[in-house]
Amino acid sequence: MTTTREGASAPPRSDDPIARALRGFGPLGILTTLVIFASGPVLEPLGGLLVLAWAWRSRTPWPEIGFARPRSWTLTVAVGIVFGIAFKLAMKAIVMPLLGAPDINPAYHYLAGNSAAVPGMMFDIVAGAGFAEEAVFRGFAFERLGKLFGRGRAATVLIVVLTSVWFGLVHYPVQKLPGAEQALITGLVFGTIYAFTRRLWMPMIAHTAFDLTALWLIYWNLEARVAHLIFR
Repeated sequence: MTTTREGASAPPRSDDPIARALRGFGPLGILTTLVIFASGPVLEPLGGLLVLAWAWRSRTPWPEIGFARPRSWTLTVAVGIVFGIAFKLAMKAIVMPLLGAPDINPAYHYLAGNSAAVPGMMFDIVAGAGFAEEAVFRGFAFERLGKLFGRGRAATVLIVVLTSVWFGLVHYPVQKLPGAEQALITGLVFGTIYAFTRRLWMPMIAHTAFDLTALWLIYWNLEARVAHLIFR
């Protein structure tokens, strides 16, 4: 415990009233949570930065929002890249055809052969999708909803489902039903990984690899070919 110049005891950091309010579900905590939930999906990568700012000001330990050091950086990066690429190819060649999705993604087909648009899209993928979406939809949402529903098995399943449905819905305005369906499935997969590991690094890397693979399939006009690899 520290003291002021007058000798009175100063509250420890953990007793910071603003930090307590941000961690709780009073007016300030609810307002902050709603702002991050509302801005995260539409103002990427602002949502991810707001999550970091909230964790810092609320004195929330970084591991509680998924920023825990992995056991092996090399293994985490390697598994994330391989899994993300394989997951995207499986979605494109198997899952989405079974759901009746079109061969190409009309919302992003403008990227085909469009080298001028690639750098900006790559930034959006790395900073927006890989970092911000995982920080908001997995790290922050799981921490907030975990405080409400608990950390038991049933509560965790509910949180995975709720965040995945939400993840799908925010993709609907731009990508319509096929994009929402894909986002729902990827949300369930990445959410399940996070629920088991409570580490964001692998989902972040896998999400980035997933979207970069999608980008290059579009850029090189390979979408239709991959979509018909199995189902002719």
